[in-house]
Amino acid sequence: MTTRIVPLIAFVCVLLGLIAYSKWDEGPIRVSGFIEADEIRLGSRLGGRVAQVHVEEGQEVTADMVLVELEPYDLLEREKELELSLASREAEYRRFVAGYRPEEIAQAKANLAQLQARLDLLRAGPRKQEIEAARARLSLAEAERRLAEENEQRLTKLARSNATSEQERDAARERLEAAIANVEVRRQELALLDAGTREEEIREAAARTEQAAQALLLMENGYRREEVEKAEASRDAAQAALDAIRKQKQELKIKSPTDGTVEALDLQPGDMVAAGAPVLSILDRSNLWVRAYIPQNRVAVKVGQTLPLSIDSFHGEVFEGVVVFVARQSEFTPSNVQTPEERSQQVYRIKITIQDSGDRLRPGMTADVWLDSIGESK
Repeated sequence: MTTRIVPLIAFVCVLLGLIAYSKWDEGPIRVSGFIEADEIRLGSRLGGRVAQVHVEEGQEVTADMVLVELEPYDLLEREKELELSLASREAEYRRFVAGYRPEEIAQAKANLAQLQARLDLLRAGPRKQEIEAARARLSLAEAERRLAEENEQRLTKLARSNATSEQERDAARERLEAAIANVEVRRQELALLDAGTREEEIREAAARTEQAAQALLLMENGYRREEVEKAEASRDAAQAALDAIRKQKQELKIKSPTDGTVEALDLQPGDMVAAGAPVLSILDRSNLWVRAYIPQNRVAVKVGQTLPLSIDSFHGEVFEGVVVFVARQSEFTPSNVQTPEERSQQVYRIKITIQDSGDRLRPGMTADVWLDSIGESK
């Protein structure tokens, strides 16, 4: 009986020792996760009808590669219209900056000289020779009047003796009346010359001369600063409108912002897309990272800390990752995460960026984050 109990006791002792050892040495601490990449959802601020689709799902793309093109509709016509408007505003602005042409200034000078000469003429009044000529014309008119008067009197006497006809007498009377009127005209002409130029005419001529002088000064000084600034602002407004149209044209071509892989694309030429709505998504494989969850007793991990990573697809190779995010609040362990700790415990989400992956890793690969260098929190 004793011989049978001793081996049983020995077996039980060995079993208890193994259980105690397993509890004492839990092995390396690690958490599992999946490699992920940033998803970039691309679209256009304009929207419209799809003209061409240049890529397919799963295709590798490079930065600035055109993925989808939309139809321009009336953007080309609006761009041409704004280009012509800008050219007009630019020409107007250059005209204001350059000022008046030399020919325009010379014309203004000639007009001023003409008006100044007219003013000087009015101020000087009639010349002596003009007055003498007017007197001579008056003397001639008076002589003609006297001759016509003598002829009319002679014919009147002849008519009394029936020596002349009534028609000749009437003609002589008319010539006398014309001579009298001519004398009055010549007398008034002489009176005007003797009186000289009226003051109103001189003031009018002086005003026109001053107006011409100011117009010449305006041309010589050029346009006002405010006018130049207004023309410049109008030119800049036209340029801004044209730039806006050209940016809208750029939105017609949906380009890749970085190297990556087309993940989701369901477009065909002719499809309508809404403005600002995503039309395809790209995975940015240049920045791979692991999402993992650590238990509460491992919250000593800090942002910026380097941790070793192991990837199932590269057995025996160790990669390095840098912690870039640690959640501030805990959550229940997700169903697809395995840790050596009890799954009923709450965990903290962390994000580890993979360093120097060498373009060998792909999103979706499983990865283990080793926490040996992180002390256990009490």
